[in-house]
Amino acid sequence: MRELLLPAVASGGGRRGKAAESALREAIRSGTLPKNTRLPSSRDLAGQLGLSRGTVTALYEQLVAEGYLLSKHGSGTTVAPLDQPQQATKSPTEAQATWAFDLKPGVPALSTFPRAEWLAYERETLATMSDAELGYPDPAGHPELRAELASYLGRVRALPTKPEDIVITSGAAEALTLLARTLYAQGQRRIAVEDPSHSGQSELFTAHGLRPIGIPVDDSGIQAGLLPDSDCSAVVVTAAHQFPLGVALDAARRRALLAWARETDGLVIEDDYDAEHRYDRPALGALRALEPERVAYVGSVSKVLAPALRIGWLVLPPELRAQVVTAKTLHDLGCAPLPQAALARMLRSGGYDRHLRRTRRLYRPRRDALLDALATTFPGWRPVGIAAGLHVVVRLPEGTDDVTLSADLAARGINAPALATYAHSPASRPYPGLVLGYAALTPDRLRAAVAAMRGR
Repeated sequence: MRELLLPAVASGGGRRGKAAESALREAIRSGTLPKNTRLPSSRDLAGQLGLSRGTVTALYEQLVAEGYLLSKHGSGTTVAPLDQPQQATKSPTEAQATWAFDLKPGVPALSTFPRAEWLAYERETLATMSDAELGYPDPAGHPELRAELASYLGRVRALPTKPEDIVITSGAAEALTLLARTLYAQGQRRIAVEDPSHSGQSELFTAHGLRPIGIPVDDSGIQAGLLPDSDCSAVVVTAAHQFPLGVALDAARRRALLAWARETDGLVIEDDYDAEHRYDRPALGALRALEPERVAYVGSVSKVLAPALRIGWLVLPPELRAQVVTAKTLHDLGCAPLPQAALARMLRSGGYDRHLRRTRRLYRPRRDALLDALATTFPGWRPVGIAAGLHVVVRLPEGTDDVTLSADLAARGINAPALATYAHSPASRPYPGLVLGYAALTPDRLRAAVAAMRGR
């Protein structure tokens, strides 16, 4: 029988059980009892300390619950590894919740997600799916979803599409990953990206062996005339609503971009991340409709429904589709069929369109409230870009250090990213600005955020 010396127990007075618990906890914390030390059985320790076996069992259970001990049937009780002090760690979501006002761009109003409708679609789907459909999925995606998406894209994005053109992905990030892997396998090592653009996108390409080459963006969109000097055979564009500047690619630049693709046997990757949210007029049609043999189209539900669903899609030129499907097969054998089939039902029933109409009606007043509050409080700040999407860029007065301003606001609990952080180099920063998301906050909260920016 192993002896366990707990000197504090002797002076524990009438509360010997609690004293033994405290002494054992302190011995583990101090390292007197190192990790993986096997403790006596509850019967043996009760005999050593002159306590009832029930008291020792309760003591062990308490310290197991607190993480100090490990107990496994048949293996006894041992000291748990305590390499760090026992403390609760915050998840990324909890850490984000510390902002008083979170104006991070690209986040929809997650509180509007149609939970009851989505649950009904999933229940209907599960009730009607055949046994065979519960097996390994088609790597290209659920046939019903590809059919419904082809109809939706033709109707909403003026994009004639066949189901066999589409590959379903785990969000837009996997769509870009599959394209990056395919381009790398073809021998490409560089890819042109808009400058400024989302830094995560460039990091993704770098991780898959492609060096991002920034092509400047101005008020007319990407400067396509610079592409021939980039030594790139592929370019990623956000043509309908450039991220982050919020401008639309004008007609002349569209023609120049597609001419470059034809003349160089190049590929345009059209990231159509939030084109459905246009508030003053219909959104520009998709680039792919003009040159389907040269454009790979990327979309997802992340900005309409919720990023957590992880459903995206690629619409591909025929010569690329087979390679991408092979890459998808090797990556994960295909996306989960149940949520795909649920989304297909949502599209077919009109639920997706209804939700989109609801959120458009919600986001326009939020955008207006933010701009009105900024105009009143900061008349020198000028909004940039079209009335669309889930964010707006405000151009600050010349000479303003937007990075310093963003840091000052963060210190006051306001998350307002600096435009400079989206540039690929200090030399390519277009002008000082802030990139402000408005979709997730009510008009009152947006007005309060602007007032907090001023410090009142």
